[in-house]
Amino acid sequence: MMKRISMLAGILSLSACTSLPSLDNFWVKSNKDEQVEDTQVVDIVSEQSNQDQSLVNRADSRNVDAFGSMLKPSVMSHTPGAYKSIPLTKHVGHYVTNMANDLVANMEYVTERTPVAVTHFSLIDSDLKETNLLGQQMAESFVHEFHKFRMPVVEYKATQFIRVTETGDYLLSRDFLDLNNSTPIQYVLTGTMTKHQGGYIVNARMLGMESKVVVASAQSFIPYYIVDALMPSESSRQNEVLDGVRIIRGE
Repeated sequence: MMKRISMLAGILSLSACTSLPSLDNFWVKSNKDEQVEDTQVVDIVSEQSNQDQSLVNRADSRNVDAFGSMLKPSVMSHTPGAYKSIPLTKHVGHYVTNMANDLVANMEYVTERTPVAVTHFSLIDSDLKETNLLGQQMAESFVHEFHKFRMPVVEYKATQFIRVTETGDYLLSRDFLDLNNSTPIQYVLTGTMTKHQGGYIVNARMLGMESKVVVASAQSFIPYYIVDALMPSESSRQNEVLDGVRIIRGE
């Protein structure tokens, strides 16, 4: 009896082994399914969003040109109907900084002990006694840049007194009667401006006050949209030209 039972158990075990699928095939198929899932599952929405953001970032990086002007900005207005321009990331001072670096790089004889003065830049096609707001602002920016280089810049428009008025208190003056004629100046920065297509060509040079020898020079080009960003004050607009006729405003 026991012999029959053992033989029956052996037959059942053999039939079970032959009926079960191969485990090797099972694991191979399972690994293949995992590989297919790893390669086929892609977040299309996230990928498209990343591509769109990349395009936006590249567009933003190209939105400012080499001169600092925004390519497609909204129009800004300082005073309604008086002035409109595109917003800028640079101004005249940035160009003056580069010119000041060029001047110092090729400068001779000027040291931290030689007093320096800065004058306004003249229009080259005038009698050299005419300037504009650009020439005036460049002179102010050069004073700042030279002081950063520790040059002793002389403010020759400073008076010996403070003029107190109803509109404010002032130390500077353009009245030569208020100024000191014996200001010690050894070198002076001056220059000219030339109107050019798209902007101004600016020529700057440092001269010996007595020898008139050029001891440093620099040149730059300032685009019109940088120049046009300078806005004249209301007091300088008193004498305006309307239809070819100069309008003088009274009290």
